[in-house]
Amino acid sequence: MSIPRRGFLGAAAALSAANVARANDRIRLALAGCGARGRYVAGFMRQMPDVEFTGFADPYLPNAEAARAALGPQGTAVQDFRRLLDRSDIDAVVVATPDHWHASIAVLAARAGKDVFIEKPLSHNIREGQAMVRAARETGRILMAGLQHRSAPHFAECAQMVASGALGEVRYVRIWNTVNFTPQGIGHDADCAPPPGLDWDLYLGPAPNVPYNCKRFLATFRWFFDYSGGYITDFGTHRFDTVHQIMRATGPLTINATGRRYSVNDAGDIPDVLQVTYEYPGFTLSYEGLMMNGFGIPTNGRRRFYNTRGGFDRPNGIAFYGTNGTIFADRIGYELYPEIDDGGMWPLSAPTPDAYRLQYKVRQSADATRVHAQRFIHILRTRDLPEDVSVLTGHRATVAPLLGNISYKTGEKLRWDPEKEQLLNPSKTAQSHLAREPRKPWNLI
Repeated sequence: MSIPRRGFLGAAAALSAANVARANDRIRLALAGCGARGRYVAGFMRQMPDVEFTGFADPYLPNAEAARAALGPQGTAVQDFRRLLDRSDIDAVVVATPDHWHASIAVLAARAGKDVFIEKPLSHNIREGQAMVRAARETGRILMAGLQHRSAPHFAECAQMVASGALGEVRYVRIWNTVNFTPQGIGHDADCAPPPGLDWDLYLGPAPNVPYNCKRFLATFRWFFDYSGGYITDFGTHRFDTVHQIMRATGPLTINATGRRYSVNDAGDIPDVLQVTYEYPGFTLSYEGLMMNGFGIPTNGRRRFYNTRGGFDRPNGIAFYGTNGTIFADRIGYELYPEIDDGGMWPLSAPTPDAYRLQYKVRQSADATRVHAQRFIHILRTRDLPEDVSVLTGHRATVAPLLGNISYKTGEKLRWDPEKEQLLNPSKTAQSHLAREPRKPWNLI
């Protein structure tokens, strides 16, 4: 599927007369998916002047009611998001559901004339992401990806260092996500009746019909391929997006995954060890995901690290290896370590202090979720959607980990055309994983 960049951006910027007239008026939002993350992101948007939430949708009605009480007591709480789409008092929809509902809600909202903010990962499968990109282009609505690394100044600094050549030639990049869920992970629970207030059929939506199990619900949905892509999409999508930002890349050329579930014994089906090697134009990327060890890499103790469990572990991050130095970065900062310029003789000759090609540098920053969420409100007012937070950018960041899952599930090394978004000479099995036949009657897009 070829997606012309100019055509996409032109459509995203297209305005109706009503949009222009409303650009500086009160913005009225709906929240679809009212769990902890949805309420967290929506809360930052609600802090902005002249912003209100007038609708809340969640198959689990207690979640919708809790969000209404916290964010908009005068609003309406419903289970089915479709009840909000034809309302004239809703300008935009914030989508924070489990992954398997993102595409349907975003596409239907755009078709209903609403702008949309979509939490990561953008979609459950690649064809759904393509449908979201088409919807933005065809409707002219703003569809913004909830990838807050794009609003973090320290990642912009890293991108500038690489673009300027200060880091030298960067030919190897690493992403890692590590956590220790051994031995029993999320555990096991028997199937049972859904709790009061939950429309289980609606929650499953386009996913396969299975009996209610609490492990498939709320935060632990991420342990099941029916509703997510596992850790590589849930945590990895942010980091793939940052690699694309800093390396000015759009997608990989080859993808080769290995891994399995070794040590974690629970109800989920995602691997506890996953390593994926990606070939990009000009560099190689390694993704490393562990659910049976949370150490990551050692730290030097000179700054705080994101999600660290103590003073010496670093459970996630991104590393850019250049000929002049190496950047280790995470959501709340980076360090720059210099390479030694010794004519290739080290360790035969001891380096001197002036032999380093760069100077050590450390930058402590902060999580950019608040800035990114409030950026959405600014974009709604200005009607100017930057490419770096567009649905197309979010889609590309999601495609990379989804391809890693396809390679893992099929055992095949994949070849990918990132511009046409096509597998090259794929097997039927690999091709089938690009999409999922949605369960009826939830085949809505």
